[in-house]
Amino acid sequence: LVEARGEGTHADIGDIMSREFLIARPLLRAVEEAAAGRPPVLLIDEIDRADEEFEAFLLEVLSDFQVTIPELGTIAAEHPPVVVITSNRTREIHDALKRRCIYHWIDYPDEAREVEIIRRRVPEVDERLAAELAGAMHRLREAELFKPPGVAETLDWARALQVLGAERLDEETIADTIGVILKYREDVETVRAAGLERLAGPPR
Repeated sequence: LVEARGEGTHADIGDIMSREFLIARPLLRAVEEAAAGRPPVLLIDEIDRADEEFEAFLLEVLSDFQVTIPELGTIAAEHPPVVVITSNRTREIHDALKRRCIYHWIDYPDEAREVEIIRRRVPEVDERLAAELAGAMHRLREAELFKPPGVAETLDWARALQVLGAERLDEETIADTIGVILKYREDVETVRAAGLERLAGPPR
């Protein structure tokens, strides 16, 4: 492109396959930082949403903590980075990748902890409404739902109620806002059939 514009020659700009023209993405940056003696923490969030090609590449990185670039050679980490991988179980992760991980299951928080999260992230919601929300969400998660709501949905619900000016979680408010937390028609029908009033009760 430079030559076409008459601004220089190939020799002027150097080899386009050189490091100068390489855009380092997070995996390569993590290995480079580790190779320089500054091992970082690398977070790979929701690995199950990535394709199998990325998973295979990640397996190579986690096996040897190095990245090979044909035109530039191999960059190896002297001290491996700390790698944290999360999954929502939307698909199965390859066994070879799981064997390289220390598994830890993070369950839903208890009601008291969920109240703390609501109050911290949506401080406009008062203590009582936060407790009602946490209690309702825990009762919802006990139902046989296709997609039980998580903490993210709790916060979305809290923000929606705050925008609507709701002060209490009554049956009418739940009916008007249930689409904030349930995203499948079957789940909405299941909860309605069981009775919305069971969600509107006081915290347990």
